[in-house]
Amino acid sequence: MAKAQLKLTIEDVARAAGVSRSTVSRVMNNLPGVNEAVRREVKRIITDLAYVPDQTARALASRQHPAIDVVAVTHGSALGWLGSHPYYSRVLAGVMTVLDGRDVQLRVHSVGDDDAAVDAIAERATAGIVLADAPPGLAARLRRRCKRVVSLVATANSVPTVEADNAGGAYAAVTFLHGLGRRRIAAIHGPDDTSCGVNRRAGYLRAIEELGLPDLSDGGRFRREVGFDAAHRLLDRYPDLDAMFVACDLMAAGAVQAISATGRGVPHDVSVIGFDDSIAAVCANPPLTTMRMPVEEMAATATRLLLDDSVAGGYRQRFPVELVVRGST
Repeated sequence: MAKAQLKLTIEDVARAAGVSRSTVSRVMNNLPGVNEAVRREVKRIITDLAYVPDQTARALASRQHPAIDVVAVTHGSALGWLGSHPYYSRVLAGVMTVLDGRDVQLRVHSVGDDDAAVDAIAERATAGIVLADAPPGLAARLRRRCKRVVSLVATANSVPTVEADNAGGAYAAVTFLHGLGRRRIAAIHGPDDTSCGVNRRAGYLRAIEELGLPDLSDGGRFRREVGFDAAHRLLDRYPDLDAMFVACDLMAAGAVQAISATGRGVPHDVSVIGFDDSIAAVCANPPLTTMRMPVEEMAATATRLLLDDSVAGGYRQRFPVELVVRGST
Protein backbone atom coordinates (compact mmCIF):
# COMPACT_ATOMS: atom_id res chain seq x y z
CA MET A 1 0.00 0.00 0.00
CA ALA A 2 1.36 3.42 -0.99
CA LYS A 3 2.39 5.76 1.77
CA ALA A 4 0.17 8.76 2.42
CA GLN A 5 1.71 11.93 1.04
CA LEU A 6 2.95 14.17 3.80
CA LYS A 7 1.19 17.52 4.04
CA LEU A 8 3.33 20.45 2.94
CA THR A 9 4.22 22.99 5.59
CA ILE A 10 5.21 26.64 5.50
CA GLU A 11 8.77 25.50 6.30
CA ASP A 12 8.77 23.47 3.04
CA VAL A 13 7.81 26.59 1.09
CA ALA A 14 10.48 28.66 2.85
CA ARG A 15 13.14 26.01 2.10
CA ALA A 16 12.19 25.83 -1.57
CA ALA A 17 12.20 29.61 -1.92
CA GLY A 18 15.43 30.04 0.04
CA VAL A 19 13.85 32.48 2.49
CA SER A 20 12.81 32.47 6.12
CA ARG A 21 9.51 31.17 7.46
CA SER A 22 8.57 34.71 8.53
CA THR A 23 9.11 36.01 4.97
CA VAL A 24 6.70 33.40 3.60
CA SER A 25 4.21 34.33 6.30
CA ARG A 26 4.44 38.03 5.36
CA VAL A 27 3.85 37.22 1.69
CA MET A 28 0.86 35.01 2.50
CA ASN A 29 -0.65 37.67 4.74
CA ASN A 30 0.08 40.46 2.24
CA LEU A 31 2.15 42.34 4.80
CA PRO A 32 4.84 44.88 3.91
CA GLY A 33 8.52 44.27 4.60
CA VAL A 34 9.32 42.03 1.60
CA ASN A 35 10.81 43.38 -1.61
CA GLU A 36 8.81 42.79 -4.77
CA ALA A 37 11.19 40.28 -6.40
CA VAL A 38 11.20 38.04 -3.33
CA ARG A 39 7.43 38.37 -3.03
CA ARG A 40 6.95 37.19 -6.62
CA GLU A 41 9.30 34.24 -6.13
CA VAL A 42 7.57 33.09 -2.94
CA LYS A 43 4.18 33.29 -4.66
CA ARG A 44 5.58 31.24 -7.58
CA ILE A 45 6.86 28.56 -5.20
CA ILE A 46 3.50 28.43 -3.42
CA THR A 47 1.76 27.94 -6.77
CA ASP A 48 4.27 25.35 -8.04
CA LEU A 49 4.00 23.30 -4.83
CA ALA A 50 0.20 23.72 -4.71
CA TYR A 51 0.68 24.66 -1.07
CA VAL A 52 -2.57 25.16 0.85
CA PRO A 53 -1.99 26.50 4.38
CA ASP A 54 -3.78 25.01 7.33
CA GLN A 55 -6.08 27.88 8.29
CA THR A 56 -6.24 26.93 11.95
CA ALA A 57 -2.48 26.72 12.26
CA ARG A 58 -2.14 29.91 10.27
CA ALA A 59 -4.48 31.75 12.61
CA LEU A 60 -2.62 30.46 15.65
CA ALA A 61 0.78 31.26 14.21
CA SER A 62 -0.16 34.77 13.17
CA ARG A 63 -0.13 37.23 16.07
CA GLN A 64 -2.32 39.77 14.33
CA HIS A 65 -4.37 40.37 11.25
CA PRO A 66 -2.56 43.10 9.27
CA ALA A 67 -3.80 46.50 10.42
CA ILE A 68 -3.08 50.20 10.21
CA ASP A 69 -3.23 51.78 13.67
CA VAL A 70 -4.31 55.43 13.85
CA VAL A 71 -3.21 57.09 17.10
CA ALA A 72 -4.52 60.40 18.47
CA VAL A 73 -3.36 62.14 21.63
CA THR A 74 -6.19 63.35 23.85
CA HIS A 75 -5.90 65.97 26.56
CA GLY A 76 -7.99 65.41 29.66
CA SER A 77 -11.10 63.30 29.08
CA ALA A 78 -10.95 61.12 25.98
CA LEU A 79 -14.75 60.96 25.73
CA GLY A 80 -16.10 62.28 22.46
CA TRP A 81 -12.70 63.11 20.96
CA LEU A 82 -13.43 61.42 17.63
CA GLY A 83 -16.83 63.05 17.11
CA SER A 84 -16.02 66.46 18.53
CA HIS A 85 -13.17 67.46 16.22
CA PRO A 86 -13.52 67.13 12.42
CA TYR A 87 -9.76 66.72 11.92
CA TYR A 88 -9.81 63.13 13.17
CA SER A 89 -12.67 62.04 10.93
CA ARG A 90 -10.77 63.48 7.96
CA VAL A 91 -7.67 61.47 8.93
CA LEU A 92 -9.74 58.28 9.08
CA ALA A 93 -11.37 59.07 5.73
CA GLY A 94 -7.94 59.41 4.11
CA VAL A 95 -6.68 56.14 5.58
CA MET A 96 -9.83 54.28 4.53
CA THR A 97 -9.51 55.33 0.87
CA VAL A 98 -6.22 53.42 0.72
CA LEU A 99 -7.45 50.38 2.69
CA ASP A 100 -10.54 49.96 0.52
CA GLY A 101 -10.28 46.57 -1.19
CA ARG A 102 -7.23 45.48 0.83
CA ASP A 103 -7.26 42.80 3.50
CA VAL A 104 -5.97 45.25 6.10
CA GLN A 105 -7.87 46.35 9.17
CA LEU A 106 -8.13 49.86 10.64
CA ARG A 107 -7.66 50.29 14.40
CA VAL A 108 -8.15 53.61 16.19
CA HIS A 109 -6.58 54.55 19.52
CA SER A 110 -6.60 57.57 21.81
CA VAL A 111 -3.73 57.93 24.27
CA GLY A 112 -2.76 60.40 26.95
CA ASP A 113 0.45 60.36 28.93
CA ASP A 114 0.31 56.61 29.62
CA ASP A 115 3.58 55.06 28.44
CA ALA A 116 2.15 51.57 28.92
CA ALA A 117 -0.64 52.30 26.43
CA VAL A 118 1.88 53.60 23.89
CA ASP A 119 4.06 50.51 24.34
CA ALA A 120 1.05 48.22 23.91
CA ILE A 121 0.16 49.84 20.58
CA ALA A 122 3.75 49.51 19.38
CA GLU A 123 3.89 45.86 20.46
CA ARG A 124 0.73 44.94 18.53
CA ALA A 125 1.53 46.99 15.41
CA THR A 126 1.61 45.10 12.11
CA ALA A 127 1.31 47.13 8.90
CA GLY A 128 2.17 50.35 10.72
CA ILE A 129 1.06 53.34 12.77
CA VAL A 130 -0.29 56.70 11.55
CA LEU A 131 0.13 59.40 14.20
CA ALA A 132 -2.74 61.86 13.80
CA ASP A 133 -1.11 64.18 16.31
CA ALA A 134 1.56 63.60 18.92
CA PRO A 135 4.16 65.52 20.91
CA PRO A 136 7.81 64.75 20.09
CA GLY A 137 8.42 62.57 23.16
CA LEU A 138 5.51 60.23 22.49
CA ALA A 139 6.31 60.04 18.77
CA ALA A 140 9.96 59.23 19.45
CA ARG A 141 8.96 56.52 21.94
CA LEU A 142 6.68 54.86 19.39
CA ARG A 143 9.39 55.08 16.76
CA ARG A 144 11.91 53.37 19.05
CA ARG A 145 9.47 50.53 19.70
CA CYS A 146 8.12 50.25 16.16
CA LYS A 147 9.93 51.45 13.04
CA ARG A 148 6.73 51.49 11.01
CA VAL A 149 5.44 54.92 12.08
CA VAL A 150 4.45 58.00 10.05
CA SER A 151 3.29 61.23 11.70
CA LEU A 152 0.91 63.80 10.20
CA VAL A 153 2.50 66.58 12.26
CA ALA A 154 6.14 67.49 12.76
CA THR A 155 7.52 65.76 15.86
CA ALA A 156 10.93 64.25 16.61
CA ASN A 157 13.49 64.34 13.79
CA SER A 158 13.68 60.55 13.76
CA VAL A 159 9.96 60.13 13.00
CA PRO A 160 8.94 60.04 9.31
CA THR A 161 6.50 62.89 8.69
CA VAL A 162 3.85 63.90 6.16
CA GLU A 163 2.85 67.43 7.19
CA ALA A 164 1.12 70.60 6.04
CA ASP A 165 2.87 73.93 5.51
CA ASN A 166 1.41 75.43 8.67
CA ALA A 167 3.74 78.41 8.91
CA GLY A 168 3.32 79.28 5.24
CA GLY A 169 -0.45 79.00 5.51
CA ALA A 170 -0.63 81.37 8.48
CA TYR A 171 1.63 83.84 6.72
CA ALA A 172 -0.59 83.74 3.61
CA ALA A 173 -3.72 84.27 5.72
CA VAL A 174 -2.37 87.41 7.39
CA THR A 175 -1.08 88.90 4.14
CA PHE A 176 -4.50 88.26 2.55
CA LEU A 177 -6.21 90.16 5.38
CA HIS A 178 -3.70 92.97 5.00
CA GLY A 179 -4.48 93.08 1.28
CA LEU A 180 -8.13 93.67 2.18
CA GLY A 181 -7.09 96.83 4.01
CA ARG A 182 -7.13 95.36 7.54
CA ARG A 183 -4.49 96.83 9.83
CA ARG A 184 -5.45 95.60 13.33
CA ILE A 185 -5.12 91.87 12.74
CA ALA A 186 -5.40 89.78 15.90
CA ALA A 187 -4.56 86.09 16.21
CA ILE A 188 -6.07 83.24 18.20
CA HIS A 189 -3.28 80.68 18.39
CA GLY A 190 -3.35 76.96 19.01
CA PRO A 191 -1.54 75.16 21.84
CA ASP A 192 2.19 75.70 22.16
CA ASP A 193 2.84 72.00 22.84
CA THR A 194 1.91 71.01 19.27
CA SER A 195 3.95 71.74 16.16
CA CYS A 196 0.80 72.88 14.33
CA GLY A 197 0.14 75.51 16.99
CA VAL A 198 3.77 76.60 17.11
CA ASN A 199 4.24 76.83 13.34
CA ARG A 200 0.98 78.71 12.70
CA ARG A 201 1.97 81.19 15.41
CA ALA A 202 5.38 81.58 13.74
CA GLY A 203 3.75 82.29 10.37
CA TYR A 204 1.53 84.97 11.94
CA LEU A 205 4.46 86.62 13.73
CA ARG A 206 6.59 86.66 10.57
CA ALA A 207 3.79 88.30 8.59
CA ILE A 208 3.02 91.06 11.10
CA GLU A 209 6.73 91.81 11.51
CA GLU A 210 7.18 92.22 7.76
CA LEU A 211 3.99 94.29 7.50
CA GLY A 212 4.79 96.46 10.51
CA LEU A 213 1.67 95.45 12.44
CA PRO A 214 1.26 95.00 16.23
CA ASP A 215 1.06 91.57 17.85
CA LEU A 216 -2.51 91.13 19.16
CA SER A 217 -2.60 87.52 20.34
CA ASP A 218 -4.51 85.08 22.50
CA GLY A 219 -5.28 81.37 22.29
CA GLY A 220 -5.27 77.88 23.75
CA ARG A 221 -6.49 74.42 22.72
CA PHE A 222 -8.09 73.71 19.35
CA ARG A 223 -11.66 73.95 20.70
CA ARG A 224 -14.69 76.06 19.73
CA GLU A 225 -15.18 77.37 23.28
CA VAL A 226 -11.52 78.41 23.45
CA GLY A 227 -11.97 80.49 20.30
CA PHE A 228 -15.12 82.05 21.74
CA ASP A 229 -13.44 83.06 25.00
CA ALA A 230 -10.23 84.25 23.34
CA ALA A 231 -12.16 86.43 20.86
CA HIS A 232 -14.05 88.06 23.74
CA ARG A 233 -10.76 88.86 25.49
CA LEU A 234 -9.24 90.29 22.33
CA LEU A 235 -12.28 92.48 21.63
CA ASP A 236 -12.20 93.79 25.20
CA ARG A 237 -8.49 94.58 24.97
CA TYR A 238 -8.45 95.88 21.41
CA PRO A 239 -11.94 97.17 20.52
CA ASP A 240 -10.61 98.63 17.25
CA LEU A 241 -9.31 95.31 15.86
CA ASP A 242 -10.64 94.69 12.36
CA ALA A 243 -9.54 91.13 11.57
CA MET A 244 -8.69 87.81 13.20
CA PHE A 245 -6.48 84.98 12.05
CA VAL A 246 -7.61 81.90 13.98
CA ALA A 247 -5.47 78.76 14.10
CA CYS A 248 -8.28 76.25 13.41
CA ASP A 249 -11.83 76.33 12.06
CA LEU A 250 -13.47 75.18 15.29
CA MET A 251 -11.85 78.07 17.16
CA ALA A 252 -12.78 80.41 14.32
CA ALA A 253 -16.43 79.37 14.52
CA GLY A 254 -16.35 80.24 18.23
CA ALA A 255 -14.69 83.58 17.41
CA VAL A 256 -17.45 84.46 14.93
CA GLN A 257 -20.03 83.74 17.64
CA ALA A 258 -18.20 86.00 20.07
CA ILE A 259 -17.89 88.82 17.53
CA SER A 260 -21.61 88.62 16.74
CA ALA A 261 -22.48 88.56 20.46
CA THR A 262 -20.79 91.96 20.88
CA GLY A 263 -22.95 93.49 18.17
CA ARG A 264 -20.22 93.57 15.53
CA GLY A 265 -20.65 92.13 12.08
CA VAL A 266 -18.54 89.58 10.20
CA PRO A 267 -16.96 90.54 7.84
CA HIS A 268 -18.06 94.21 7.82
CA ASP A 269 -16.49 95.06 11.18
CA VAL A 270 -14.14 92.11 11.69
CA SER A 271 -12.89 89.75 8.99
CA VAL A 272 -12.08 86.19 10.13
CA ILE A 273 -9.86 83.51 8.59
CA GLY A 274 -9.66 79.99 10.00
CA PHE A 275 -7.36 77.07 9.25
CA ASP A 276 -8.13 73.48 8.09
CA ASP A 277 -11.16 73.83 5.74
CA SER A 278 -13.17 71.39 7.83
CA ILE A 279 -16.95 70.98 8.03
CA ALA A 280 -16.87 73.65 10.76
CA ALA A 281 -15.84 76.23 8.13
CA VAL A 282 -18.77 75.43 5.85
CA CYS A 283 -21.32 75.36 8.68
CA ALA A 284 -20.24 78.63 10.34
CA ASN A 285 -22.42 81.70 9.83
CA PRO A 286 -21.13 83.28 7.68
CA PRO A 287 -19.12 80.44 6.14
CA LEU A 288 -15.45 80.79 6.98
CA THR A 289 -12.65 81.85 4.73
CA THR A 290 -9.92 79.38 5.66
CA MET A 291 -6.59 77.85 4.76
CA ARG A 292 -7.33 74.41 3.36
CA MET A 293 -5.11 71.71 4.84
CA PRO A 294 -5.27 68.53 2.68
CA VAL A 295 -5.75 66.16 5.62
CA GLU A 296 -7.27 63.31 3.62
CA GLU A 297 -4.43 63.39 1.08
CA MET A 298 -1.82 63.50 3.84
CA ALA A 299 -3.35 60.53 5.69
CA ALA A 300 -3.65 58.54 2.45
CA THR A 301 0.00 59.26 1.62
CA ALA A 302 1.15 58.15 5.08
CA THR A 303 -0.84 54.91 4.74
CA ARG A 304 0.61 54.12 1.32
CA LEU A 305 4.13 54.69 2.62
CA LEU A 306 3.51 52.14 5.37
CA LEU A 307 1.87 49.54 3.13
CA ASP A 308 4.55 49.92 0.45
CA ASP A 309 7.29 49.66 3.08
CA SER A 310 8.92 52.75 1.57
CA VAL A 311 9.40 55.02 4.58
CA ALA A 312 12.66 55.57 6.46
CA GLY A 313 13.68 57.52 9.52
CA GLY A 314 13.92 61.25 8.85
CA TYR A 315 11.55 61.11 5.84
CA ARG A 316 9.77 64.44 5.24
CA GLN A 317 7.00 65.40 2.85
CA ARG A 318 5.28 68.78 3.09
CA PHE A 319 1.90 69.57 1.54
CA PRO A 320 1.01 73.15 0.60
CA VAL A 321 -2.14 74.75 2.04
CA GLU A 322 -4.61 76.74 -0.05
CA LEU A 323 -6.69 79.84 0.66
CA VAL A 324 -10.44 79.21 0.32
CA VAL A 325 -12.39 82.47 0.30
CA ARG A 326 -15.91 82.52 1.80
CA GLY A 327 -18.24 84.95 3.51
CA SER A 328 -16.22 85.71 6.65
CA THR A 329 -13.84 88.02 4.75
